[in-house]
Amino acid sequence: MASSISAAAKASAAFAHKELAAPAPHRAGSSRRTKPCRVRAVASPARTPRAPSSTGSVKTAMTMTEKILARASERAALEPGENVWVDIDVLMTHDVCGPGTIGIFKKEFGEDAKVWDREKVVIIPDHYIFTSDERANRNVDILRDFCLEQNIKYFYDIKDLSDFRANPDYKGVCHIALAQEGHCRPGEVLLGTDSHTCNAGAFGQFATGIGNTDAGFVMGTGKALLKVPPTIRFVLDGEMPPYLLAKDLILQIIGEISVSGATYKSMEFVGSTVESLTMEERMTLCNMVVEAGGKNGVVPADETTFKYLEGRTSVDYQPVYSDAEARFFSDYRFDVSKLEPVVAKPHSPDNRALARECKDVKIDRVYIGSCTGGKTEDFLAAAKVFLASGKKVKVPTFLVPATQKVWMDVYSLPVPGSGGKTCAQIFEEAGCDTPASPNCGACLGGPRDTYARMNEPTVCVSTTNRNFPGRMGHKEGQIYLASPYTAAASALTGYVTDPRDFLM
Repeated sequence: MASSISAAAKASAAFAHKELAAPAPHRAGSSRRTKPCRVRAVASPARTPRAPSSTGSVKTAMTMTEKILARASERAALEPGENVWVDIDVLMTHDVCGPGTIGIFKKEFGEDAKVWDREKVVIIPDHYIFTSDERANRNVDILRDFCLEQNIKYFYDIKDLSDFRANPDYKGVCHIALAQEGHCRPGEVLLGTDSHTCNAGAFGQFATGIGNTDAGFVMGTGKALLKVPPTIRFVLDGEMPPYLLAKDLILQIIGEISVSGATYKSMEFVGSTVESLTMEERMTLCNMVVEAGGKNGVVPADETTFKYLEGRTSVDYQPVYSDAEARFFSDYRFDVSKLEPVVAKPHSPDNRALARECKDVKIDRVYIGSCTGGKTEDFLAAAKVFLASGKKVKVPTFLVPATQKVWMDVYSLPVPGSGGKTCAQIFEEAGCDTPASPNCGACLGGPRDTYARMNEPTVCVSTTNRNFPGRMGHKEGQIYLASPYTAAASALTGYVTDPRDFLM
């Protein structure tokens, strides 16, 4: 289903975005790329204008990731394997890694040190929030004290744990909140103390997870030393079948190349299928590149990207695209129209199987949530299956919206074809649990009182991203990773179920 092309092969112009001129900065609020009044260098300082070339304003053909890092390091060109100091546009941390990052920052720069830019540090409590665990609660207190001390502009605080709606600043899962609040922008570099920071690559930017030590250094200097990764290109073409979602695509890819198949490589997604995806579906693709070992994932910015960003950011941004002659480590090509719904069986994201091949696997519960599978469109997809079936679930079905905005969408947006019913109404009719407070929830286990945590050795179909032993709680629990379609279908039968049983 996929074919690989050797590393020495040059990129095919049929699947590369040609740059006839280096793109001018995109003005916030504009749905079209601004006409360049002059050719700008990808790296600074700017040079004397000259006639446009097929590679923009540099002579060396580069991939998107190479161009973004070249600009951020003020280099005219970069090649995979080079180590460069990169200027960071946004640093994100949360309640799990934030206290450690803050501790390192203060130890190395001094108790009275100030962050390099209070408007470029984004701090989002989201992991262990709705719990009575004192240490988890203390972590949020540490974040709050630091943000007050540093006058951090973007701190999405929560104080009243009894009702998240009483906290207007609270957002929820960091990766979705970053997108919804306009912190993800084409051409930029975003680092975060969470491995799924790669989610933001959906916006055509370089985004990756880093450790607390690196984050502490970035917090004080605004710079990071990064090695330029080679790029694997994934060309996805064909009409998306109505029973597939982006989660099926990324599980298909990880199953194809394995959990180490893209180790320290950029994964670039192109092709007609990718171009047809919404921003939330593109996020799902990029979100799980780390499960393949990837350094970052990236989707070329287009009108879909620009439209999403309208009204979300006032910061100008400058998208970049891979040159037609850029060199890729390898190419993988998929005809999406021929793919089927898949799952990742325990205990690895690359343990791929067709959903229909697992129809005899009895399950105990279903979990729909997380940065991977807890977005608005994920819940709309699940509701679509429940609506089509007209039946009630046969196992406990837990729903955890990623953010406060997603939670509101679940209770307000009408599901297409439902006669005006919302997701919440359909979920209630199907016998699901009431949608929970937005947070990371049981995706990574958490304290024992975390909502929907697997405290017993049960079998779960989940829209999350990892199924290692103990990931969602009990070390003997079994997790089948799946799309929201497959998760909802499985909830209705009590077995791993192909969603075509209800959607076709």
